[in-house]
Amino acid sequence: MLYHLFEYLSERYDFVGDNLYQFTTFRAGVGIVLSLIISMVFGGKIINALHRLQVGETVRDLGLAGQKQKQGTPTMGGIIIIMAILIPCLLVSRLDNVYIQLMLFTTLLMAAIGFLDDYIKVFRKNKKGLHGRFKVMGQIVLGLVVALTMLYHNDIVVRMDIADAQAEGFNITETVPVKMEDGTTKDYAYVKTTLTNVPFLKQNEFDYADIIGFFSDNANSLVWIIFMPFIIFLVTAVSNAANLTDGLDGLATGVSGIIGGTLIVLAYVSGNTVFSEYLNILYLPGTSELVVFAACFIGACLGFLWYNAYPAQVFMGDTGSLTLGGIIAVLAILIRKELLIPILCGIFVAENLSVILQVSYFKYTKRKYGEGRRIFKMSPLHHHYQKLGMPEVKIVTRFWIVAILLAVVTILTLKLR
Repeated sequence: MLYHLFEYLSERYDFVGDNLYQFTTFRAGVGIVLSLIISMVFGGKIINALHRLQVGETVRDLGLAGQKQKQGTPTMGGIIIIMAILIPCLLVSRLDNVYIQLMLFTTLLMAAIGFLDDYIKVFRKNKKGLHGRFKVMGQIVLGLVVALTMLYHNDIVVRMDIADAQAEGFNITETVPVKMEDGTTKDYAYVKTTLTNVPFLKQNEFDYADIIGFFSDNANSLVWIIFMPFIIFLVTAVSNAANLTDGLDGLATGVSGIIGGTLIVLAYVSGNTVFSEYLNILYLPGTSELVVFAACFIGACLGFLWYNAYPAQVFMGDTGSLTLGGIIAVLAILIRKELLIPILCGIFVAENLSVILQVSYFKYTKRKYGEGRRIFKMSPLHHHYQKLGMPEVKIVTRFWIVAILLAVVTILTLKLR
């Protein structure tokens, strides 16, 4: 909003620093500061309002240390995160950018699903909340919108050498002249493609259409058969995994902030001609604007952590956790780094796998031996360590450390091939 206002004013008036708003890094800095301010100024007011509405967490007795003190702590605090993302993003980002539009849609849709789930739990006194099928339907809708937009929107393209684009038979939407460092001009092609970056491989590009190419000559027109289900799977898996991770004070918030910090680096290099060429990754025109959104996301996580760190004054609820997971998944998909999700979101993956393994093994042993047995003392994984007697703060801190290590490995994949 402010971007477009300053753009309008700079065309008519001259004032000091009138072009500063054009720099993505400047707007990202403003975005993260605004997010922090909004979180910390309005967070306390929202928590007090939740107290007045008696929006308290009902904690089941699972025999875990510190459970009693969590009883009655306000939930639905994800509202703070949503505000701290949306308001700064609307103010400092380019609202005509398709990537920003997709991220705003993602935030609003996942926030609505999470809010409805929390509302049913708190105000309707139904502990099960929104039925699982409706959550999955919402996640499927989000995956479909993201996949279809990437497949068919004219602004979502990859810049390639014209000769390479023609040799591969890609759909060239336009050609653009680019001034090189030596002063010469070279023409590049903007192509519609489902290319993505693959970690650790020398030729680190993979096209989903190649899978269809094994079975049909019309790979480009049929690629949606593979691409759309995969995107839906990623959105659903990461969103639900973030929800499972939200079980200890500051755990999901801190891990999400670390992941957001990594995504801001990946978005910056993907939208920068110099860095993308140096790192030999796909240059994605327009994705530099995602740096602004990612900055707002990080600011919101840090601001919420102010209240959510142990001992938590508020829980994010599904309003926050489903939204954080959805945002992370869609951000990674849009910058075509979705194949890095198992590494980058390793904490989420471990939490999700612990539940899957626990349930599967319990059912298997119950059929075979007549009684269910467990791999972990309790799932998700963070509860296993609680059962072992490890203090909550130590568990959260160690998970953060592992998340930082995974973030470093993720960034190193840009060069390790």
